[in-house]
Amino acid sequence: MGKVKGKSGPLARRPDNSAFKQQRLPAWSPMLTANTVLPFFYFMALICMLLGVWLLLTVQSTQEVKLDYTEAGTCNVCFEKRKNVSNADQSCSCTMEFSIEKAFKGDVFFYYGLRNFHQNLRRYMDSRDDGQMVGRKTKLKKPSTYCQPFDKDEKGLPIAPCGAVANSMFNDSFSLRYRGPTGPSVPVPLYRRGITWYTDKNVKYRNPRTENLTLAQEFEGIAKPPYWKNPVYQLDQLDPTNNGFINDDLIVWMREAAFPNFKKLYGVLYRVNKPFTKGLPVGNYSIEISYNFPVQHFRGRKEVVLTTLTWFGGQNHFLPIAYLVTSSLCFLLAIVLTVVWWKFGKNGKNMEE
Repeated sequence: MGKVKGKSGPLARRPDNSAFKQQRLPAWSPMLTANTVLPFFYFMALICMLLGVWLLLTVQSTQEVKLDYTEAGTCNVCFEKRKNVSNADQSCSCTMEFSIEKAFKGDVFFYYGLRNFHQNLRRYMDSRDDGQMVGRKTKLKKPSTYCQPFDKDEKGLPIAPCGAVANSMFNDSFSLRYRGPTGPSVPVPLYRRGITWYTDKNVKYRNPRTENLTLAQEFEGIAKPPYWKNPVYQLDQLDPTNNGFINDDLIVWMREAAFPNFKKLYGVLYRVNKPFTKGLPVGNYSIEISYNFPVQHFRGRKEVVLTTLTWFGGQNHFLPIAYLVTSSLCFLLAIVLTVVWWKFGKNGKNMEE
């Protein structure tokens, strides 16, 4: 029976007499009973507990050393020196020592970390020009207005890379040394290439096409960011192929962190020569730091992290603890429902009685 045409009132808007519109389609309405609900809660508690224990053991199998070097060792002199902006052009180095009592086996990753640095602020994240970073020559001369006030220097020259993100690039450098039980200290080789995402290195960041010009000639008439010591085409003095917008350290920094406390990859242990073929051996280590990045103005801290990784990543206990807490809640709820069923519903009696 369809709509009644030519009439006014409620009958004119009555739905069609079909199973769908009259809600007469077949449906399955499960009957939740103690025999189905209680086993489900116990099963979920068991599964979450097994996953939590497995992930916790996996996380604990990683090895990690975290060192705050903001004012540690001889770095306190550099810390005080960086309080004065007029000392920004003056170099300052310091050394921090530590020891490893249990060998780090396998690949070892070297990170630098910052605390209380909010890369996730909207205006900070927008202060960049992605057109520049893919090598568009028109964007070199006319940076995006989102980069203001870091789009032009005092002389009116365009800045590349422009914006607050590039201008605040982390510029501390590190040199790791190892001293074994016998013998002098030796440098620990770090592989500094290949630390970026593939899509970042090959898609999102490209240098301008040089054709018959050098990279320095392509950036002629372009100013460096105010807080940088070297222009973008001289970021890596040792490797000419690692300069410009495809510099690995620049690409790593330009991928903003989601939280104010974060770490970014600096290098990977180069396991070619002894005694580092199997990882980092037991012994005493020192880190020579070129201390450049100031943290006093945002009350931040700086740290280095040496860690091994598993298929699950580094030392992150959030997911294992979340699974264990969920398991405990499911088991507690299952116990409560079991007691309620045992007291009121075991013999088929309703709670209303």
